[in-house]
Amino acid sequence: MTLIATLEHADADLTACLARVMAAVLKPGDVVALEGAVGAGKTHFARAFIRARQGDLAEDVPSPTFTLVQTYDDPMGTEIWHADLYRLTHPDELAELGLDEAMREAVVLIEWPDHGGPLPDPLTLGLEPIPDFPDLRQITLAGSEPRWGGMARLPAIARLLHRAGWGEARVIPLAGDASARRYFRLLDGVRSAVLMDAAPGTTGEYVAMTQWLRTRDFHAPEILAADQVEGLLLLEDLGDDLVARVLAAEPQLAPRIYDRMTDLLVDLHRHAPPDFVLRLDGPELARQVGLFAELYPAAAGAPGKGLDVARTIEALHAELAADVTPVLGLRDFHAENLIWRDEAPLGVLDFQDAVAVHPAYDLVSGLQDARRDVDPAIEEAQIARYIAATGVDADRFRAAYALLGAQRGLRIMGIFTRLAQRDGKPRYLAFMPRVWAAIRRDLAHPALAPLAAALDGIPEPSPDVIERIARG
Repeated sequence: MTLIATLEHADADLTACLARVMAAVLKPGDVVALEGAVGAGKTHFARAFIRARQGDLAEDVPSPTFTLVQTYDDPMGTEIWHADLYRLTHPDELAELGLDEAMREAVVLIEWPDHGGPLPDPLTLGLEPIPDFPDLRQITLAGSEPRWGGMARLPAIARLLHRAGWGEARVIPLAGDASARRYFRLLDGVRSAVLMDAAPGTTGEYVAMTQWLRTRDFHAPEILAADQVEGLLLLEDLGDDLVARVLAAEPQLAPRIYDRMTDLLVDLHRHAPPDFVLRLDGPELARQVGLFAELYPAAAGAPGKGLDVARTIEALHAELAADVTPVLGLRDFHAENLIWRDEAPLGVLDFQDAVAVHPAYDLVSGLQDARRDVDPAIEEAQIARYIAATGVDADRFRAAYALLGAQRGLRIMGIFTRLAQRDGKPRYLAFMPRVWAAIRRDLAHPALAPLAAALDGIPEPSPDVIERIARG
């Protein structure tokens, strides 16, 4: 058993906060062994955990000292067992209580676990009183590193929420993205917030871009509290009305929504990009598209193909786009990262990788969306809308748009291949045919004939090819 993390000087409120955070991440089959002397706070922790899992359905959580076991259901259909084994006379009685089966199918919290004999790979949570401070505890998390190493983040999260005045909030996991970041929604009465859990020391770019955007009246979520050393940010909750969801529910709004997206870019591009963002110029575009040539052709059964793609893209950028002053590109500008707020400005998310780039880059990102089809008429209308609003040279802008669309699409094909084969996330392969179709449309522009030639012989992502990639 390995020490995973420690939470120092935890009072009753911080202990309960840790329980609420843990309630957001445990799953059926997880066993927590609660260790500590009488009065250490084991039942207090379990009560906060169970009530957090139940949410609006929360009920009384009595100590199971005399009943030995209490069971609860949460709204997701998970059963939670709370056991107190202090009065157990022999480990064999675990089977009589049904705990053996529960530890395979439910979330199980066990007080006095040593009375029940060895447990199947538990997370051990120890509560130790601090001498001279009877109301404070040192809390330790210990367990096998492969299974429980991810729990190391929880004490830091609890400290931030407690310090920021969100210690009593219920913590609910939100759907993640292709990155390693995690997101949680906090609910505390009528207020809510979002917690970003990133890698330690990696939130500097996000904070800098948030400040840059908000001082120019773009609606990035306000930062409510932060622990940048740990990589934790507490953010304003902009709600669930992602543009993607609104488009799915009310497709008739698409022209209006895409007009707003284009107008946001027109406004954004009136501001010179900050000097701390990466310059996404021809050499950098070429470097990034190298991921495609490195991974996709071989995975698709055509090793050695596509070796000239990066060099060709760099040459075409010098010819078609290098003469245009770069603007700020949010980089992941698409329907999954924008919040519809009716007449209020669009909310923007996931902008920490912003770059200085050709003005067509984010327009392509929004209109050639890997996750959903965009009506070709809408795409054409938005290109024309941007050209009219900015006065750029239409022919050169359209050529650069096609080039950047092809570059983005090829890079995405490489990313999706890597996600499937290295990271075990094959679900993104389903988007490959749409991305490839957009690449083919871009390659139809006469200026991109050299790139079309560089891609000759590389298979399209047919069902057989996608299956081959998924097999690795």
